[in-house]
Amino acid sequence: MLTLDQVKLKSMPRMSGLHPVLVAATVVLIERCYARGVPIIITQGLRTIAEQDALYAQGRTKPGSIVTNARGGYSYHNYGLAVDFALLLPDGSSVSWDMTRDGDKDAVADWAEVVQEAKALGFESGGDWTSFKDYPHLQMTFGLSLADLRAGRKPTGVQMDAAYARIDKLQGEADELSKEDVKRISDLEIQYKAIMMGLESLVHSRDVLKEQALQQAGDIKDLKDKASMLQPPAWARPAIDAAVKAGLLDTPAGGSYDFYRTLTVLHRAGLLITIHEGAK
Repeated sequence: MLTLDQVKLKSMPRMSGLHPVLVAATVVLIERCYARGVPIIITQGLRTIAEQDALYAQGRTKPGSIVTNARGGYSYHNYGLAVDFALLLPDGSSVSWDMTRDGDKDAVADWAEVVQEAKALGFESGGDWTSFKDYPHLQMTFGLSLADLRAGRKPTGVQMDAAYARIDKLQGEADELSKEDVKRISDLEIQYKAIMMGLESLVHSRDVLKEQALQQAGDIKDLKDKASMLQPPAWARPAIDAAVKAGLLDTPAGGSYDFYRTLTVLHRAGLLITIHEGAK
């Protein structure tokens, strides 16, 4: 899917020559539609008088179907006060004029969503005309008729300021978080902190348990070593040899730590006597 900047870039060439208010409104329209999951592209902006006459000739004196009833000077396009749009498809290059398409799957036709956003910005829709409906057409007249425009009249500063204020208001609403959104974010932050504290507690508990487990393993090893020693300690060797010589011990290995200690004490006390000596 194209980014918002990529979508806007596709329409920029056809916004050249438009009235500044139309440029601002069209950019916001593209942004608001994109936010709703409906990317659009501007297919027509300023149209010169000569271009308008050539378009009017189509289907009349030139091949093709009739696409307009306006001669040169009789369209708001000729004064930079109108744009035409189409739906931009997911491949980023194809366009559609399918007014029933619901690409964002919200049960509302994408086309209707675009027109709704356009009207909120102050555009008039050609789809509302009683005759020769021009559904892709959006215009801002500033209360001026085509005769006014042909006579050289232009939107006043007051009219332009009012239009800009309307555009800025909608753009501000899009940028400003609602109270519900702020509360939701606050609640999520609280939950996040609680989760992090819980994780820290678990990590600490894990470390404590690990330390205790290692200690217990060491204790068990010591007990096992004391309970049964495969190799007698070197310091007990003289006592073991004396006990074997005296016929008191058959198997030197396999005794416990306490056994070898007791044997050593007896040996050093001279109490290990041979069986024969004990019989005298």
